[in-house]
Amino acid sequence: MDIELARAWVRGIDAAVERERERLGELDAAVGDGDHGENLRRGFSSAVEAVEAMDPDSVGAVLTKTGTTLVSRVGGASGPLYGSAFRAAGKRLAAERVEPEDVGAALSAALEEVRRLGGAQTGDKTMVDALAPAVDAFLKAVDSGGGLSEAARAAADAAEEGARATEPLQARKGRASYLGERSIGHLDPGAVSTALVLRALAEAAAQG
Repeated sequence: MDIELARAWVRGIDAAVERERERLGELDAAVGDGDHGENLRRGFSSAVEAVEAMDPDSVGAVLTKTGTTLVSRVGGASGPLYGSAFRAAGKRLAAERVEPEDVGAALSAALEEVRRLGGAQTGDKTMVDALAPAVDAFLKAVDSGGGLSEAARAAADAAEEGARATEPLQARKGRASYLGERSIGHLDPGAVSTALVLRALAEAAAQG
């Protein structure tokens, strides 16, 4: 991954969120206040503007700027979680060009930060249910000799599967947990948006 690919990833996330904004809002309305799609659209739109305007010296600088922008622009829990995840990843990528192993370490750092902030584990019906299997799949693909494109595709597939698996779960963290058993039968919006983020990475890597 180089600086331009990192920028392309952010642009891809923005496009995906814009495309799925209404669906994310509908998913969130079932378990929360319905603003997940709009909040992420505002955040990633601002992130694109920020990273296009900067002159970064590393891949990490692009991701750190993205994270900082999300923290300042996205409301609710999504801003701190997504923002801190991108900043944690950015700290691991202090070079103009990084290898798939480095990206794997960055994704692992992002997952660790999300878990630390939210206290969620797999099965709690949160974004961790998509991010954790995605990171595992990415690392396994790299360990097997896969390049960035292959590893990112495996991560995206795993994230989408993890997001789908949240439907029968009862939420144990976040606002949805207040619903108790009524949260069962709904996809977690954070897990769904996490899958969009990972699919955007796979698409950027395939084109880059």
